[in-house]
Order: sequence, then structure tokens, then C-alpha cells
Amino acid sequence: MTTTVVKGPFFGIRHLQALLIFFNIVVVYLSRLNVAVSVVAMTNANTTNPNFPEYDWNEKHKSYIISSFYWGYVLTQFPGGYLSRRFGSKIVMLGSTLCSAICSLLTPFLIPIGGWKAYCAIRIVMGLAQGAMFPAIHQHLGKWSPKSERNLLGVVSHSGTDCGVVLAMGVSGLIASSSLGWPGISYISAGTCLTWCLIWFFFGYNNAPSARLITREELLYIETDLKREENFHNKDIPVPWAAIFTSVPFLSLLVVRCAQAWGYTTLQAEIPSYMAGVLNMNIKSNALFSALPYVTMWLLSYVYLIVSDIVLTKGLTTLTVLRKVCNTIALWIPAAVMVGIGFLDEEQKTLAIVLMTLNVGLNAGATIGSTLNTIDLSSNHAGVLMGITNTIANFVPIVTPLLVGVIVTNEHDRSLWQTVFIISASIFFAGNLVYILGGSAVTQPWDAPDFMRRDNVEYADDSMKAHRDEITADILKPEAIPYSLNSSRPHTVEYPNAPYKGNMYFASPSNGNSSSVEKVGNTNHAFVLEEKDDLKTIWMAKPRTKMKIRASSLNIIQS
Repeated sequence: MTTTVVKGPFFGIRHLQALLIFFNIVVVYLSRLNVAVSVVAMTNANTTNPNFPEYDWNEKHKSYIISSFYWGYVLTQFPGGYLSRRFGSKIVMLGSTLCSAICSLLTPFLIPIGGWKAYCAIRIVMGLAQGAMFPAIHQHLGKWSPKSERNLLGVVSHSGTDCGVVLAMGVSGLIASSSLGWPGISYISAGTCLTWCLIWFFFGYNNAPSARLITREELLYIETDLKREENFHNKDIPVPWAAIFTSVPFLSLLVVRCAQAWGYTTLQAEIPSYMAGVLNMNIKSNALFSALPYVTMWLLSYVYLIVSDIVLTKGLTTLTVLRKVCNTIALWIPAAVMVGIGFLDEEQKTLAIVLMTLNVGLNAGATIGSTLNTIDLSSNHAGVLMGITNTIANFVPIVTPLLVGVIVTNEHDRSLWQTVFIISASIFFAGNLVYILGGSAVTQPWDAPDFMRRDNVEYADDSMKAHRDEITADILKPEAIPYSLNSSRPHTVEYPNAPYKGNMYFASPSNGNSSSVEKVGNTNHAFVLEEKDDLKTIWMAKPRTKMKIRASSLNIIQS
């Protein structure tokens, strides 16, 4: 008997979804990050285009404007995961991007009225809108990514971050210096967001069954690979909160994502400040030096992808090991380099640029290493997991600059910066160590749609309860033996959570005495046997009840 392996088309709707997510991240990052250039153009028109209004904002006002986005951003990460489950990822991503477009469009009109306070308000609303986006993206990828292509679709999607950073740094300055002036930055950002919304409205789909353009071949490939049964996407799956917050793999992921956020904030914001204060390098004013690390990061993300795909295809390691190796490269090497940068002097500027570029570039491995791990642990709850991790991790960029401000009382003192880098490197190291020890890329038991219903089952004894997950996992196996206490006639059954259908024969008591059964449930559904000594526990698929009978009282008829 041969097994037919279903494969999807080389380029299908699943790849289109990943490309649309890529461009979604690009356009929202353009609207998110152009503020740095816009503020400079608004406060010093001579550096860009003097034909547009100039505002007398001090450094404190500028810092409020730049940081105000994140005041809103951290508040909607968690709700974003819930909303994407409740209403679908398509509408959440559409609403997030559309709101960003409206905020960008209103910016040139509201600033002359309300000044820097109006700009802060706009940025807060934009942050609230974009906070829901990444949880929705992970919920979307969870519905569309077969396990063998999870890295491919995830890296293609998330590489939009690096592309967006590079374009925001390069394009915003050119627009501000053109005849469009600083208002043009907002108009073009709004235009790109609206264009994406239009394309997404027609070609974005919540899941494979809802995609009008998908082929049956690709639909079967995705749904079979993810073990989705018919009408799966119409089910309301409850969130197993207690199981999530007591899951060692998830808590390990949460720790490493916070460590990643801390270290990345240091790489992105504090090292340039160190180079300016200690090495006398104003790296922020040089577009090439500012963009180079992110160009490297963008390119290396695909190098990580190619190597990972080869390793997994050849079966050289497991996905869990691969994730931990990639994350170790992404965190531990930059940790060591970060410490080294703190010992450079003013005559080693070229080496400083090389090391900074290497640091940020290698950090691209964190996408495969840990970012996509939410989908591994639970494709059904990936949006919720991303919402939790992003909510907590995004408080880190708020705390990091405050600590740096306390430690670095003199920005020209190298020893103070060395303390900052050693702390950040230690957090990088410790966070990844926790991930190595407790992380996993194995789908967790609480991902199962019926996991919450399992907890309502009464168990014969504590040992059986301890092995609940292993017992229930047997239901997924076609070779599990079904039983019932009905006549020996064939029935067509479907095992829950698995695309397996086949005939099954019920068994009947050998003595014909049904009183040997302590509880009889509905016999119209599949039964699965759990044996312990001579006690046979029969699990019903729907409703999930339990019967206990003695082995000697059964004639077993196996399909």
C-alpha cells in the first residue's frame, strides 16, 4: 500500500499572502518611521525645503512626538490577537493599515491647528492601529503556512520590516527635499497604505477554504498538512489561558523575546549614540551608514532561510534544534560583538561600522530562531501568543533608554557605555539560554480545538489524568482501535483533529449483559480504547464521555 503525498503548487495563494504581508509591513513601517525625518524638516526647513511652514519645537517636544507612537502601540498588541481570532486576520490587518493611512493623510492639516500636541495625538492613534497588526499577521500565517514552508512564508513576510526601515531612511529625506516638502512624506505614506488596502481587500483571505482563487490541489495540501477537518475554520476555539501561561515552551519564548527586544533596542538606538559621543561619529546624519546594517539584515534573513531549508530538507536536524541554533547565532554573537564595540577608540571608526553592521545583520536569525515559534507552538492561537509576547516585549524599548540615561551621565565616558553594553550582552545571553533549555518547536497539546473540553472529563485515577495528553493523542492515530457496546455493524467515522475516515465495527459484550457497563454514552460517534491492566477506558469523540468495562466482558471486532 503506497501513500500519496499531497504537494501544493510551486507558487500559490499561500505565497501571495506572504508577499502581501511583506508589502503591508513595508508600507506601515514607512508611515511609522518617517517621523524622524519629518520632525527635522518641520523644525529646520533650510535643511530640506524652505517653502513650507517651520515650527519652533524644542528637543523635549521632538522626543514626545517620536515616542508617542509606542504609547499606543503597546496597548493593542493583546487585543489584536483576540480581534484576529474573533473577526479574522484580514479585517484586522485592513483596519490597521487603513487607519494608518488616514492618520498620515490628516497630519499636514492638523499640525498647523494643534502643533506638536496634535502630532502626538496622531502618532498615538497610529500606534493603537498598528499594534494589532503583528498578532493578526501571525494568526494569518498560522492559517496559511504548511509546516514544511513555515520558515519560507514567515521570513518573506517579516523581511518587510528590514525593507521598510531602509526605505523609510532613504526615501523620506528625498521627499522632504523635493517640491512636495515635509507634507509630501505624509501624503505618499497615505497613498502607499491605501493602495495596499485596495489590493488586500480583493486578494487577502482569512484561510485557504475562503480563497476564491485557490486550486483544490493547494487547498488539500494546506488543510491536510495542518490536519484541519471539514468546517474547522467555522469553529469557535476557546483560548486555554491557564495552559498557555503554565507552558514552559511558551514562557521560554516570552523570556527570549523580551531579551531580544532589549538587545535590539541597544543595537538600534544606543550604539549610534555611543559612536557619536565616544567615537565622534554622527552616524545618524549619514544615510548610507544608517541604512547599511538594515540592508545587511534584510539580505542575511534570506541566507538564514536558504541554509535552514537545506538543513531541514536533508533531515540533518529537527525544527526545534534549528530554531535554537539560529537564535543562538542571532543573540550570542551580537552579545560578544556588543561588548567589543565598547572597547574601541576614536581611531577605529571603520571597525566600529563593520561591527555594528555585523551585529544588526546577524540579528536577522531571530526571525527563524524565535519569532515564528508562536506558530510552532499553536497555529490556532498564534495571534494570541504574538499579542502576549509583543505586549510585554514592547515595554522593553521604553525601559532601556531610561536605564541608559541613569548609567550614562556623561556620553563621552567610554567606561559608562561599557557598563551598558555588558548589561545588554548579559540579557542577550541569559534570554537565549532560557530558550535553549525550555524552548520547543513542537505543537503543544493545548493547540487542539477540543483541549478545553478534555479538561471536563472525569478520570479513573490520578495516573490516568497525568497521562491525559498521551491518551488523547491516541485519538489522532488511525490505528487506534474503536469500540462500542452496540451491535457489530459497520459505521463510517471520522477521528477528531485528523483527516482520517474509515469503516469501524462496534463490539458487544460477550455475555450479552449490558449491566457490566458503568456508563453508556451516545453510540453514534467514534470510540477509542485506553487499556490499563484489564481495565479498558473508552473515550467518546463527541460528546466526550467515558465508559469503564472489564476486558473479559468484550468480544473485540476490529475494523
